[in-house]
Amino acid sequence: MECVVQGIIETQHVEALEILLQGLCGVQRERLRIHEICLKNGPNLGLVASEVRLLCDLEQTEPSWTVRHIGGAMRGAGAEQISVLVRTMVESKVSKNVLRMFYTLGYKLDHELLRVGFSFQFNRGAQITVTVSSVNKMLKLHATDEAVPVTPGIQMVEVTAPASAENYTEVAAAVSSFCEYLAPLLHLSKPGVSTGVVPTAAAAAASLMSDGGGTTL
Repeated sequence: MECVVQGIIETQHVEALEILLQGLCGVQRERLRIHEICLKNGPNLGLVASEVRLLCDLEQTEPSWTVRHIGGAMRGAGAEQISVLVRTMVESKVSKNVLRMFYTLGYKLDHELLRVGFSFQFNRGAQITVTVSSVNKMLKLHATDEAVPVTPGIQMVEVTAPASAENYTEVAAAVSSFCEYLAPLLHLSKPGVSTGVVPTAAAAAASLMSDGGGTTL
């Protein structure tokens, strides 16, 4: 399982967000360049719609593939009371021939994206990952070098943390607590809930840039 929240930020404020994250996390950022292929099942695989995502980390010397299947979100009164989405997620490393295997099984290409940006991974009550990236689409099949921005001027921010059925409430609380520090720059909410940009982000970003990133916890 994993806990996740998402949001958007204007590209002009990303540098300020990076300064804030650097001060909060105390770790170096990691460059991000992920080729993401979304596959959906064909009619021979049953009536229930299903999708898997193949992710290739292009920043690695030898790019490696990961397959990720995102299941349904937790429902019920408990899920409504927490500010993060808790969902099932299975992920594993695979060989570079995995795309051919899924095509053979009957999956079809739905879309592909290139995510470019950076991430921070750290421990603060949970193993939290913050990803900041621009989302780009391919003009030709698998042509990552020709990708163009889907939303120019806007970048996606995602905060995730692995969880289990036994500890998801503690993990969700840790994620929510950390997200409060990012509130001056962006709104973070459950995926699918659009909250837009923070009206006062420009002033908060200017303040962060002027103090040189001295924010610490």
